[in-house]
Amino acid sequence: MTRRLSVALLALTLAAPAHAEEVVVFAAASMKTALDQVAAEFQTATGNTVTISYAGSNALAKQIIEGAPADLFVSAAVNWMDEVEKAGLVVEGSRRDLFGNTLVLIAHGKDAAPVDIGPGTDLAGLLGGGKLSMALVDSVPAGQYGKAALESLGLWAGVEADVAQADNVRAALALVSTGEAPYGIVYATDAAADDAVTVVGTFPETSYPTIIYPGAVLIGAVDPADKAFFEALSGDAADAIFAAQGFKILN
Repeated sequence: MTRRLSVALLALTLAAPAHAEEVVVFAAASMKTALDQVAAEFQTATGNTVTISYAGSNALAKQIIEGAPADLFVSAAVNWMDEVEKAGLVVEGSRRDLFGNTLVLIAHGKDAAPVDIGPGTDLAGLLGGGKLSMALVDSVPAGQYGKAALESLGLWAGVEADVAQADNVRAALALVSTGEAPYGIVYATDAAADDAVTVVGTFPETSYPTIIYPGAVLIGAVDPADKAFFEALSGDAADAIFAAQGFKILN
C-alpha cells in the first residue's frame, strides 16, 4: 500500500461514524473491477458497508426514476445521468464528471492477430460467420458508442445482422471470453479485466462520442457515509485504482 493511500485511509478511519452505515451505489457494469476495489478499501477504513448494483446505465437510470432506493449513481454516459437529473433525483451541485474510457475491438484468446480499424476494415470477413458481441446498441452506452463508431467508419451495415447484443458491456465481454463470439466491442477497461481476451484494435476516438462517466449523489442519500464515499471516488487513492484499470481521470 502506498503512503498516499495509507494516509487517505487513515483520514477516513478517523472520520468513521460510531455506527456503521450503508452506501447503496448504482454503477455502470464497466466499473466493477475498479469500483469493487475502492469500495473494499473504504469499508475496511470506515466500517461502513458499500452495496453496489451493476448493470447497463440505461437500466439503472430507469430503476432510479421508478423509485429504486439508491444513494449514488455513476453512469457510463451523460444522457442517462441527464434523465435522472431531469427527474429531480440528483442533489443539486453534486454531479461531476469522474472518468473517461476508450473503445476497443477484442478477440477470444491470446493469439488473435491485430486488426487495423478503419473505413476499409473487412469486419464481416473477420467474423467468418461468427458473431460480433456488443452491449445493446440502442440503449446501453457501450453498445451506443460501438454502433456510432461502426456507423462513422461505414462498417455498421456490413455487420448489423451478425451482432449479438448483451444486456451490458460485461455480458458482452463474457461472450467473447467464453468463446461464444469470436470478436466483440467493449471498453478498454473491460478488456484489461479479462485474461481470456485480447485487444486486437482500438477505435479512433473521433469515430464515437467522448465517453464520460458522470457521478452524482441522489436525493435519497441521508447518511454521512454516502457523501464520504462519493468524495472518495474523486480522491487520489480511487484515481490510482481507476487509472490502473485504464480509465481516464476527469475529476
